[in-house]
Amino acid sequence: MSAQTELPQIAAESTGSCCSPSGSCHSDSAEATEGAVTTVYQVTGMTCGHCEGAVSSEISELAGVTSVKAVASTGQVTVVSAAPLDEEAVRAAVDEAGYELVGKA
Repeated sequence: MSAQTELPQIAAESTGSCCSPSGSCHSDSAEATEGAVTTVYQVTGMTCGHCEGAVSSEISELAGVTSVKAVASTGQVTVVSAAPLDEEAVRAAVDEAGYELVGKA
C-alpha cells in the first residue's frame, strides 16, 4: 500500500510545479525565441510597480516586441523583439509613458 502512495509523490517531484518543470510560475519562452533580439535600456523616473507597468505597456505596443520587463529599482527595461528596434521609437514610447530614456544600458 505504501508503494502506491509513494508512486504519485515521486511523479509529482519529477515534474515540478503545475506551472513548469523547473518549479517556476514564470515563462521565459519569449526570451528564448530563436532569432530574437534582447536589448536593455536605462530609463529614469520609474519608482514603483505602476511606473514599470506604464513603461512596459507603451513599449509593448511597438511592432515586433515580444516581451518587456521593467525594473524600477534599477531603471532597466529589458526588451525582447523579433528584430532590432529603432531607438527613437523606444524613446517616444517611454516619453509617452511619462519617463525618460537615457539610452542602452
